[in-house]
Amino acid sequence: MTSAYGPWGIVAGGSDGVGAAFAHEMAARGLNVVLVARRVAVLEAFAEELRAKHGVEVRAVTLDLSAPGAVAELASVTSDIEIGLFVYNAGGDDFSTPFLDKDLDTHLRLIHRNCDSVLEAAYRFGGPMVARGRGGMVIVTSGAAWVGGATLATYGATKAFDLVLAEALWAEWRSRGVDVLGLVLGKTDTPSMRRVFDAKGEPYGDAADPDDVAREALDHLADGPTWIFGSAEPTGGSPFGAMPRRDAVLAMSRASSASTSHADDAATAPGTDQSD
Repeated sequence: MTSAYGPWGIVAGGSDGVGAAFAHEMAARGLNVVLVARRVAVLEAFAEELRAKHGVEVRAVTLDLSAPGAVAELASVTSDIEIGLFVYNAGGDDFSTPFLDKDLDTHLRLIHRNCDSVLEAAYRFGGPMVARGRGGMVIVTSGAAWVGGATLATYGATKAFDLVLAEALWAEWRSRGVDVLGLVLGKTDTPSMRRVFDAKGEPYGDAADPDDVAREALDHLADGPTWIFGSAEPTGGSPFGAMPRRDAVLAMSRASSASTSHADDAATAPGTDQSD
């Protein structure tokens, strides 16, 4: 992996759950890792765990990616190392609620973290990869991206942005030595998911293992543009197939009405992801 991509990788949203699984898998394959998350104590403890287990260099960068200037700061503090792989895993939403039941600032922060920051990260870190002729980028998105659904308006829209961005970058950079993968997750067993279900007193049910998610994504990083984890056809199209858009929207809405959350990135609607 280091020869294919470079010596360092970044995991945005890398303190636990899917992000932590990516960090472990990258470190196990020889990459030094930059961890980016908001919780200082959790981040520092996990960084030490990675160093002890894998013998790699680890940097812990405390940032809120929904804040203006966060990605520019990340680029600045990593300007002395070669970033060959970037995993953008941050970007969930804690509650599925009707559009007007959330204040406007909450919607705008989600858009900034899930759209603006993803695009900026791709630009700032993807540019040097293209210039070097090697690199990789994983953008974690969600089954909520396939079609609109009640109570998923902003979240689903941002995940659709991420999915289309990943596919477009794959088309542009595939001949330049840079692999891009839009990783579509469904329900995944993360601490965020467990907190949500525990609060509701509901069973966890079937959920993907984050370690399996990370391993499979890195194994298939060169098989973009899209990888649908858990699908019988992971490189295939929308699970809604040829269903009319109206019917697909209603189906997603019925599914999301059975849930109250899609915490980072959590939703119990079929096809939505629960990474952290």
